[in-house]
Amino acid sequence: MSVAVKICGITNAQQAKMVEEAGADAIGVVLYEKSSRYVDLERAIEIKHAISGTMLCIALVVNAEPEFIYQVIEKLRPDLIQFHGDETPEFCDQFDYPYIRAIRMHESLNIRSETERYRPSGGFLFDAWHAGQYGGTGEQFDWHRLPQTRDFKLILAGGLKPENVATAIRVVAPDMVDVSGGVESTVGVKDFKKVQAFINNAKTALSKKD
Repeated sequence: MSVAVKICGITNAQQAKMVEEAGADAIGVVLYEKSSRYVDLERAIEIKHAISGTMLCIALVVNAEPEFIYQVIEKLRPDLIQFHGDETPEFCDQFDYPYIRAIRMHESLNIRSETERYRPSGGFLFDAWHAGQYGGTGEQFDWHRLPQTRDFKLILAGGLKPENVATAIRVVAPDMVDVSGGVESTVGVKDFKKVQAFINNAKTALSKKD
């Protein structure tokens, strides 16, 4: 079975349709105002309405107020919420809604203790650490730090692109790979050829050698 592919940072309905046509399994909409790929809730709803029910819509939030999370759940009804900030387990669990917990790979991070704190039904997303930025850095971390034996779904992010995704999959064996800047022509604008190449390389990674 091939790895699932998520294209994050979708900024309009046309891009959503394009990545679905290319074969993506999920899209991500960024509801974080400080992100260069930010969309407001109304635009996110438009994006979700543009795709079929077979592709997942994941809403990325960063240290949002509970009232806003409830609005996202009620109005957008995403398949999953991706908590990408400093949210505690108690914060994530209070909504009783399927979620992904993002973990930024700080050098001092104890992965085992961090994953034992949360119970995300959508799994853990591992991304590069940056002191002043919550994701979307385009930076890669050492994939060998990730556990080979695990009891949770693993989503790999951070610096992925068409040229390295196959190697990443063979090293990490993730359940899903997540890309944003690695398939863009400019910030917030996905490039169809790059998206297609990324998906093709990811889907065939386990059947080919470098």
